[in-house]
Amino acid sequence: MKFISPCLALVMIPILISAQNIKPYNSLSTQEKSQGWQLLFDGQTLNGWKGYNSEKVFSCWSVVNGELICKGEGGSETAGDIITVSKFDNFEISLDWSISKAGNSGIFYHVVEGKKYHAAYETGPEYQLIDDLGWPEKLEEWQKTGADYAMTTASLDKKLMPVGEWNNSRIIYNKGHVEYWLNGMKVVEFQAYSPEWEKLRSSGKWNGYPDYAISKTGHIGLQNHGSGVKFRNIKVRTL
Repeated sequence: MKFISPCLALVMIPILISAQNIKPYNSLSTQEKSQGWQLLFDGQTLNGWKGYNSEKVFSCWSVVNGELICKGEGGSETAGDIITVSKFDNFEISLDWSISKAGNSGIFYHVVEGKKYHAAYETGPEYQLIDDLGWPEKLEEWQKTGADYAMTTASLDKKLMPVGEWNNSRIIYNKGHVEYWLNGMKVVEFQAYSPEWEKLRSSGKWNGYPDYAISKTGHIGLQNHGSGVKFRNIKVRTL
């Protein structure tokens, strides 16, 4: 029998305790379960997801090493946004994401499907994800990461991790009160359907999309914008 010296044992104990406290990706803690959180991605399959306006998940989306990956194909019948099978009205969603160099994507909610629509952005508000620094063209503030795309800009002092590293985003929607969070910091807050919100909606990009953000319930979606992006730890709870 081999014996471990007392000094080595003292070093190993905190390491073992720390390892036991590390929560694996794509899982819920006992506390999260008690708070009503549910996983939207199990880390192994695409169960619970479908293509926008399709019953199948488009081939540009796959699961690799516990990550939900979009390899960024565009312009073919195999490419497109994906949405949850379930619908949500008042909710909080949290997820980790990592964008590719010069990448562009987004998180949608209250998405509505229909033959007259071609993509999730036509009906669902978007939490913008993009390579702020590496995008090849000048970005307006409403186009940058964390913005309510084409509506409300994100805080200028936001904390954004470099391309290739992981960020955490949260969206809270509760009876029209909306908050966007990025890496633990609230970067956007607004009241949907207020006079100020209605003015933004009718005077900008969405003036030509009469059904944009009208629905107060719908699918959660992830965007394929022709560039690589990956997600993990996708979880939601109803409010």
